[in-house]
This record gives sequence, structure tokens and C-alpha cells, in this order.
Amino acid sequence: QVQLVESGGGLVQAGDSLRLSCAASGRASSSYNMAWFRQAPRKEREFVAAITSSGVVMSYADSVKGRFTISRDNAKNTVYLQMNSLKAEDTAVYYCAASTIRAYYVSRNPTNYSFWGQGTQVTVSS
Repeated sequence: QVQLVESGGGLVQAGDSLRLSCAASGRASSSYNMAWFRQAPRKEREFVAAITSSGVVMSYADSVKGRFTISRDNAKNTVYLQMNSLKAEDTAVYYCAASTIRAYYVSRNPTNYSFWGQGTQVTVSS
């Protein structure tokens, strides 16, 4: 199994940028499709971005397209989420997740991800 640890969250002002990191460890950690989800208080967990194990195919929620960029460095077993032009509505706990399914696409359904990090809080003030 893979273990995931997020970092990089914090309190920022609207318009600022943050870079989240998800350090993965465990057997074949670089072979998993990875994703970022977020969950705001009293709301369901929602898809943010995902990336295939190769790092070639990426997918983004409409709400973050053009502002967020997902990437991975398999040599470092780390997945990143670069967040630019942050808005107050981006405030949430951000989770990274790994999927064990063999696919050349990335799922937006959180139930398709088997391994999750503990989450990192992102708070954007206006």
C-alpha cells in the first residue's frame, strides 16, 4: 500500500498562490494515478485535479481550470498542486489520493481512490 502525506497549506489572501505537496511512500508508489480533492465545512468532498501515473494526462474541475496545476515528480515520489489566483471559495481541507485501478484516464469519483492523506488546510481570506 501507499502512504500519503500532504503539506503546504496555510492562510493566504485572495489572489495569492500556494503549492501543495503530497509525499508518497510504499510499494510502487509512482505507479498510481493520483488526485487532489477538497472538502469545505458542511460540503461534500469534491474533485479538484488528477494526474496519471505517467504524469502525461491531467484533469481539472471547471472551478479551478486555468488557476491550478497538478504535477508529479516520480523520482521524488511527490505530487504537487500549484494553486494560483486563490479565491475565498477555495478554502477547504485538501486531500491527496491514490487509485489502484489500471487506467489511462483519471477518475473524479472519490470512491475510486483507495489511499488518502490526512489533509492540509487551505484558508483564503478576502
